[in-house]
Amino acid sequence: MKSLTLLTGLLFAAISLATPAWANPTPAPAAKGDPAKAQKIVNDVCGACHSTDGNSTSPAYPVLAGQHPEYIAKQLGEFKAGARKNAIMAPNVTNLSADDMLNLAAYFSAQQPKPKLAKDAALVAEGQKIFKGGNAGSGVPACASCHGPAGSGIPVQFPRLAGQHAKYVLSQLKNFRSGDRTNDGGKMMQVIARKMTDQEMKAVAEYINGLR
Repeated sequence: MKSLTLLTGLLFAAISLATPAWANPTPAPAAKGDPAKAQKIVNDVCGACHSTDGNSTSPAYPVLAGQHPEYIAKQLGEFKAGARKNAIMAPNVTNLSADDMLNLAAYFSAQQPKPKLAKDAALVAEGQKIFKGGNAGSGVPACASCHGPAGSGIPVQFPRLAGQHAKYVLSQLKNFRSGDRTNDGGKMMQVIARKMTDQEMKAVAEYINGLR
């Protein structure tokens, strides 16, 4: 009986020690790309809209310089999968491999974003209040609660917003509100955007444009 009890105990201990390996696995480190391998794609494709340094000159196209690589890779993957829809991006990601996406993400995240100046002081003041404190009356949370007080975002979870074109930010808020954009925390952003007025969206977008 003692031998059986001892054997049972040893078996239980062995199972207990083995359990963490599959029950609570340590997340694998995120794969990293090679910026140098992205250069040809940047020159041939991406640079036309986003500029080769990621600082797009057209406010219709987002600034990619300094954006978190995980976020860039995620968006490229979702454009290709159709989870995020855009008539311009769809054909441009068709031939990208998983490695291409990681390489592009590494390339643009390593570029230096160029600071911008907000143009409308009144909008900036209004946008700052919403960005930092939200609107308790309508249930709009502070943007800073997810994207950080300086708009730098949180790697993997939330994108960098600082210095993004106001026109682009405004278009994305409207896309979330209309339901045209559903990826990237879509449900949460849709709920938030639907509580925002057009004026609040414009104000937040202008404030974000001037963050650095």
